[in-house]
Amino acid sequence: MNARSLVRSLARSVTRIAVAVLIIAGALYISACALLYLKQRSLLYAPTSVSNVSDAESISLETDGETLRIWIRPVDSPNAVIYFGGNAQDVGLSLGALAKALPNQNLYLVNYRGYGGSTGSPSEKALFADALAVYDLVHAKYPNVSVIGRSLGTGVAVYLASMRKVDKLVLGTPYDSIENVAKIRFRFFPISLLLQDKFDSVSRARNITAKTLVILAENDSLIPRANSEALIAQFPPDQIVTKTIKGSTHGSIEISNGREYYDLLAGFL
Repeated sequence: MNARSLVRSLARSVTRIAVAVLIIAGALYISACALLYLKQRSLLYAPTSVSNVSDAESISLETDGETLRIWIRPVDSPNAVIYFGGNAQDVGLSLGALAKALPNQNLYLVNYRGYGGSTGSPSEKALFADALAVYDLVHAKYPNVSVIGRSLGTGVAVYLASMRKVDKLVLGTPYDSIENVAKIRFRFFPISLLLQDKFDSVSRARNITAKTLVILAENDSLIPRANSEALIAQFPPDQIVTKTIKGSTHGSIEISNGREYYDLLAGFL
């Protein structure tokens, strides 16, 4: 074999190897996309078991063929608050602190489908439908209904406030959309094509008329500050109040600096 033939042979071998590598890489990438698509809801939702909340009342609400379990704290007042928690939050564990901070509010803490004794499986469509059903139940009894959303629950709260008359709205560690947050965390994947539950709060904010309080964690590593600020920017400045709890993280915001988080809720609501 002369030198020219050797070079051609080596070039063909390199090409075959390169093609094989590209095929394997492409197959691995497609498999990763498929896995992310199939597992996305298990990444977004982390259902909790039935919490043991002593001396607490709960009600059941039938909605769309499923049964929601809702923790309540009734008082003699025309005012009520509906609470939507985080993706892995046992909302029953927040009942005591909320009851102490909001003594004159009837409280309704919603267990999403699959959470805390509620039946079914969580999805954006399901959570939105359930939010409307809970609001209609509560508003039939109380004229003044405010809404609190925390983390994932801010997307539910924003949707509800854009669809129903809400007295006041509180958003704890909110985002502009789950899609935009996911694009940062999974930057090499076509998130817009893969994601089923996008929770596009930023497009709904302009339909909200309620006075709004946003509470941010100073060191939030889960929801980038830019994503929170993109949502805040959609509200008229005279409609929204933004507070940052110093030294807090996404998970510790409710306990950092003593009772600052709950004091903010009490002062606003």
